[in-house]
Amino acid sequence: MSTVTYAVADSVTLLRRNVKNQLRYPTTTISIIGIPVLFLLLFVYVLGGALGAGVTPAGGGSDDYVNYVLPGLIIMTAATGMLGTAVATSVDITEGIIARFKTMAIFRPSILIARVITSVGQTIASMAFVFGVAFLMGFDPNATAVEWLAALGLLAGISFALTWLGVAFGLAAKTLDAASNAPFPLILLPFVGSGVVPTDSMPTGLRWFAEYQPFTPVIETLRGLLLGSEIGNSGWISLAWCAGIALLGFMWSMKHFNKDRTH
Repeated sequence: MSTVTYAVADSVTLLRRNVKNQLRYPTTTISIIGIPVLFLLLFVYVLGGALGAGVTPAGGGSDDYVNYVLPGLIIMTAATGMLGTAVATSVDITEGIIARFKTMAIFRPSILIARVITSVGQTIASMAFVFGVAFLMGFDPNATAVEWLAALGLLAGISFALTWLGVAFGLAAKTLDAASNAPFPLILLPFVGSGVVPTDSMPTGLRWFAEYQPFTPVIETLRGLLLGSEIGNSGWISLAWCAGIALLGFMWSMKHFNKDRTH
């Protein structure tokens, strides 16, 4: 068998193992879905009347506000998926299974490849569920088929980037608690951007941070693709952020993955 065949076979085997673990322990998946859905319900039904009057055309209420807030919460779902990735990776490394895999005659990168594929798939499925809840709440996009495909590509890109960062958190953390706590600032980052309200409504210092943090251009691009708002150069900036975060996560992951680690 060729090296490529071995690599694919080992990756598929470990992918199957990760999927079975997710099915056996669904709590993390439920959390990845539940947190964004909870915030969606909170912002639309509790705060949507007040916030919608200020950010939607003609001072619309909660029925219009779901269109505005959903892109930010979809990106929050991607960030929440990073939490599951960090926890799963940390469990594997603290329980010694990764060290055991390293001693076996397998394609070593397949350990991380399988984790990334599993986590990206889980995150995309979670996003689909959040979209479904939003449609039931009145979400009304006007995107064409091409724009939907572009939006899916963007979501896959940010999910891939954040998954690598989640793997890095899991490998670098010395304890499971540290791995589970590390992603939380990024989970809340869409709120300090254009996810909930426009950045021009914020004080000057906060507005500067909100406009230049990584999630704002991604949110604005997704909102433009789905709802027809102005995208400007946010699309290119989003791609740059996705590439940069993915590269950072990959390099950080490999640095810790190649270390011999005992607990």
